[in-house]
Amino acid sequence: MTDDEANRFSARAARYARVGANVGGVAARIAAATLLGGSRPGEEATLPRALTKALGDLKGPMMKVAQLLATIPDVLPPEYAEELQKLQADAPPMGAAFVKRRMQAELGPQWQAHFASFDLRPAAAASLGQVHRAESHDGRPLACKLQYPDMASAVEADLSQLDVLFSLHRRLDPAIDTREIAIEIAARVREELDYRREAKHAALYAHMLADFDEVRVPGHWPDLSTGRLLTLDWLEGRKLLTFKTADQEVRNRIAVAMFRAWWQPFSQFGVIHGDPHLGNYTVFGEGEGINLLDYGCVRVFPPSFVGGVVDLYQGLQRGDEAQVVHAYETWGFKGLRKDLIEVLNIWARFIYGPLLDDRVRTIADGVEPGKYGRKEAFIVHKALKEKGPVKVPREFVFMDRAAIGLGGVFLHLDAKLNFHQLFEAALGQNFSVEAIAQRQGAALDLVGLSGHRAG
Repeated sequence: MTDDEANRFSARAARYARVGANVGGVAARIAAATLLGGSRPGEEATLPRALTKALGDLKGPMMKVAQLLATIPDVLPPEYAEELQKLQADAPPMGAAFVKRRMQAELGPQWQAHFASFDLRPAAAASLGQVHRAESHDGRPLACKLQYPDMASAVEADLSQLDVLFSLHRRLDPAIDTREIAIEIAARVREELDYRREAKHAALYAHMLADFDEVRVPGHWPDLSTGRLLTLDWLEGRKLLTFKTADQEVRNRIAVAMFRAWWQPFSQFGVIHGDPHLGNYTVFGEGEGINLLDYGCVRVFPPSFVGGVVDLYQGLQRGDEAQVVHAYETWGFKGLRKDLIEVLNIWARFIYGPLLDDRVRTIADGVEPGKYGRKEAFIVHKALKEKGPVKVPREFVFMDRAAIGLGGVFLHLDAKLNFHQLFEAALGQNFSVEAIAQRQGAALDLVGLSGHRAG
């Protein structure tokens, strides 16, 4: 074993120990409280906070996983989800000396010569890496996303503990079979380590949204990028929440841009941006549109899955039970009885409600942004405990999560739109699964992702 290999092995072993200690201790307390009645008075209220602190202290990938779990409806009890949503993706930033070493490792000893300027202070620090402002020699502002060291080892250590948490979840609360959810989350988190793939995702979005001036996608700088360094155009903009008090017309315009940035790629190409987090967007101008900043969590679906989404929409619209059941089966739900279908329809009618309602409205009247979908998820979960379990297909995971995240953004903006007309426009007059397959194949070939048609 070389010194470098030994160092990586040592780092991974230390991470396993630290993750196991943090997560395992809280998991044991949760198990005791649930199975043995072993919690002390008032401990039920403190356990969600204890788990959040344990995961937050770890930083890195486990924080990313925790944030994903908090935004996937019905995976966690509401009290845990609300606590985990408080986690902020702000790992301690790398210092200047450390950044210099990392940049040298990616671009070589003369790495600074590639830039007219490079700010060693991070503009943003997240769970897997941090972003630095720079400038090209022709004066273009750049965003350099630099991955933290040994993230591959950290991801594997953290995902091993994710399996522990999901295994515990299945034993304590078998209403939802989480095995496919765990597989899907692991696949997406591992993909986020590959910055070359993320660059191709950005190119894919530039292609899919080329006709929409209200959504801006940054260009890629391949000569200044590697597998762990991604350099894109810096897009100037303000945080979305600074527009919460803007005129209704401005807030609606931003919301329309968000809707198109999400639904257009999905309905026409079978691709979604799986992380509609407020930090992944900024607003340019005085609310003319949005900058789409992060492409780590992008999901490519089989075209048939998109067909299932439209089948469910049309089935609910027409009251066609057979089409509704066909949609669920297309997605991969198996062995559904009539009573289970009725439970799933509670959730479907909530998600599709604004799309079916041909009028100007908010996405969900009287609901707080952080609680969007929580009440409905609780009702569904309670019913599944009596009638389940249900095994959730892996493709469904990020579709569901992204829909809830997008709804939360609309609530923050208090947007009032005709979501039905926007959805019908996104589908187009001649929607077909075959056309999606053709467009998807051509787009993935164009950007070098032809081997990733079904994610």
